[in-house]
Amino acid sequence: MLEIVYKPTFVRQYKKFPKALQEEIKQKIELFGTDTEHSFLKVHKLHGKLKEFYSFSVNYEYRIVFEYETKKRVALLTVGNHDVYK
Repeated sequence: MLEIVYKPTFVRQYKKFPKALQEEIKQKIELFGTDTEHSFLKVHKLHGKLKEFYSFSVNYEYRIVFEYETKKRVALLTVGNHDVYK
């Protein structure tokens, strides 16, 4: 199983979302923790200035950006709409 850590920026952003969206984010993180290749998540490596990072989908609008710290440990960096890529 994958160990997931939360960076302070991620936590601050997460707390600003409505409860329903927070619940959806939690569900997707749980899914990611058990199956990083699940088709619902659309996990992909980023490009350009974010080329060191990866992203997965919460829903059609929201994404989570993360990095692998080790093969078994990821850090969730940020959560938000497509502006997280800017």
